[in-house]
Amino acid sequence: MLPLTRSSVSRFAAVVLTACVVSSVSPQTVQAQMPAFRQAVAEYASDDRELARFYRESGFGAVWTGEGEEHLARRKALISALQGAASHGLPTERYDVDALIAQMRAAKTPRDRGMLDVALSKAYLRYARDLQSGIVKPSSIDEGVVRKVKFRDRAENMADLVNGNPAAVMQNLPPQSHEYIRLRKEMLRLQGLLARGGWGETVPGKKLEPGDRGASVVKLRNRLMRMGYLDRSATMVYDKQIEAAVQLFQDDHGLETDGVVGASTLSEINVPVEQRLHSVMVAMERERWLPHERGQRHVLVNLTDFTAKIVDDGKVTFETRSVVGMNQHDRRSPEFSDVMEHMVVNPTWNVPRSIAVKEYLPMLQKDPNAVSHLRLTDARGQLVNRGEVDFTQFDKRNFPFDMKQPPSRRNALGLVKFMFPNPQNVYLHDTPAKSLFARETRAFSHGCIRLQDPFEFAYALLARQSDDPQGQFHSVLKTGRETKIDLEQHIPVHIIYRTATVPAKGKAHYRRDVYGRDGRIWKALEQAGVVLDAVRG
Repeated sequence: MLPLTRSSVSRFAAVVLTACVVSSVSPQTVQAQMPAFRQAVAEYASDDRELARFYRESGFGAVWTGEGEEHLARRKALISALQGAASHGLPTERYDVDALIAQMRAAKTPRDRGMLDVALSKAYLRYARDLQSGIVKPSSIDEGVVRKVKFRDRAENMADLVNGNPAAVMQNLPPQSHEYIRLRKEMLRLQGLLARGGWGETVPGKKLEPGDRGASVVKLRNRLMRMGYLDRSATMVYDKQIEAAVQLFQDDHGLETDGVVGASTLSEINVPVEQRLHSVMVAMERERWLPHERGQRHVLVNLTDFTAKIVDDGKVTFETRSVVGMNQHDRRSPEFSDVMEHMVVNPTWNVPRSIAVKEYLPMLQKDPNAVSHLRLTDARGQLVNRGEVDFTQFDKRNFPFDMKQPPSRRNALGLVKFMFPNPQNVYLHDTPAKSLFARETRAFSHGCIRLQDPFEFAYALLARQSDDPQGQFHSVLKTGRETKIDLEQHIPVHIIYRTATVPAKGKAHYRRDVYGRDGRIWKALEQAGVVLDAVRG
């Protein structure tokens, strides 16, 4: 059997795709054949509850293998979509198109066609599920990926197919977000680069800076040209043009834009095309995990980018630097979506028990007056006199006290926190540790997200419900009392982890895999059959 390529779908439409349809039969024959077809459909769909329900409610009628243009159009659309699965970063072999075509050719009896109809439905539903919700189960990758993926009802997908234009239905299966569309375009671009040898030789050495010359500068020049950051040049000197190109590269990769190729910049410049392809294809999978409706206004925190943004109608209207959780087992910031309901001005810090027993209890055992800025209270909420307590009698299991830090500028939460109640007890907040925002890599917290500009963030949120958001905020702040301000419009919050993003204008942005999560997702995708295709232009 000849393989059915993308270009040959139309040619096969008249031969292979119609092979399973009897062109002319008498009404008596149809009547005799119906039970065998329906019995086969019922039997082979029985292991899929939702699909079985769909066939049962539709009278076990043919979806793919009947006569007429509508059935032909469905078969053509499905085969074409499955053969193009790789263009979405999906594993083509997962859908075994050749086996489906062979089954089409071999279908002669009503029972054969019933079995084939279910086989095509199952292939379609698997493809739809993969495109709509992803191949990998997020929680199987990392305990910090607590994102809940919404799976569409399989009967609804079948109903869409039956009631709609098949080609349009297939086109509408993947996320329709601008980000997904741009990521897919970037994947295809990188596949073309991979086929042409990538970005050329890597750049040797430890550091290059303006004024340098020689072989390493030439290799840097050539690589920047291949990457599209530098126009054609024959210079052997690290000149102003190369410096400007390096700064553009640094900005796109979250590096300090000093125009010097130090260790961090050199490492990122030498990343091969294959690794960038991994990032893009993982980002596409992650995009399939996200809610399709993000919210007309929403907060977006990218853990790898160390930023928090407010997005209105698809455009970033506010952005600030952030500090995220340390790369340690119990401190990495989780990934999930929730809804911000209120902010707390002049917050009290209720020290999480994990921090109290792991960090502060050992200090109290050595010196009862340690961490004096924290108050200890008993089960009745009464203040504890430290001098009367022998802390050495307690351990992580039986430590009986709560620890709190009252509102102040020294409070670990700073002067405001932004709440979207969640089981992970993660939120956005101010911090007195301002110096950390100057770092290139900002993974220092216990898991919550610290904001460099929390006041401005608050003003932006309150602007939708106050004529004087800044005045409202500061009138509460100056009281020094813990005060809750409700948000009249609750705002979706999406904490994501993307090492590859593609803006509307300019080149793709890449970030380091700070927690190693993308690496684990890529391994899972490979195990599912995803491969790096080199596409020649």
